[in-house]
Amino acid sequence: MNTVLLNQDLPRHILAVAQKIIGTKGYAAVGLTEILAAADVPKGSFYYYFKSKDAFGEALLNQYFDDYLADIDNLLYSQDKPMAERLMSYWYNWKDSQESFDCQGKCLAVKLGAEVSDLSEAMRLALKSGTTKIIAHLEDAINAGKADGSLKIDTDANALANTLYQLWLGASLMAKITRSKNPLENAMSTTKSLLNLKN
Repeated sequence: MNTVLLNQDLPRHILAVAQKIIGTKGYAAVGLTEILAAADVPKGSFYYYFKSKDAFGEALLNQYFDDYLADIDNLLYSQDKPMAERLMSYWYNWKDSQESFDCQGKCLAVKLGAEVSDLSEAMRLALKSGTTKIIAHLEDAINAGKADGSLKIDTDANALANTLYQLWLGASLMAKITRSKNPLENAMSTTKSLLNLKN
């Protein structure tokens, strides 16, 4: 094991390695032995940071959403463009990441949402908290778009943010089921319509 990781970076290293594996295979299909071997970490070190696989799954989701929210903020607030354009770049990025049907750990909400919600209450609550924060970021962006005049809509921002996130989550699942880009293309078209933006 790399001795450089024998500090506060070790749990994050374990989570990063696990995210790639679980993002591909799912949660229940992956054992701790596989994760620890890939991370080159002994079992004792794992249990020092994570008391159970459930606690590990919760930490995995919390770290995923922290990183995801930071990426959203970077996408929405680091560009000198109208908010409508920045908001659409978020959906284009989502579409691009899902069209390969193999997002390699980049889409845990899509990958694990249905799987773990009935397996672990702690993980379900982590998913609920994380997705609620994403929707709040989208709501803020919609309100900012209304304020800068780039979104000419009267729809309640909270209701619209919920609708759009649920639309894309469902489209991503359907894209996996059908192995087709059509659900994502339909989601993009519907998004533009709901935001009153031209194609």
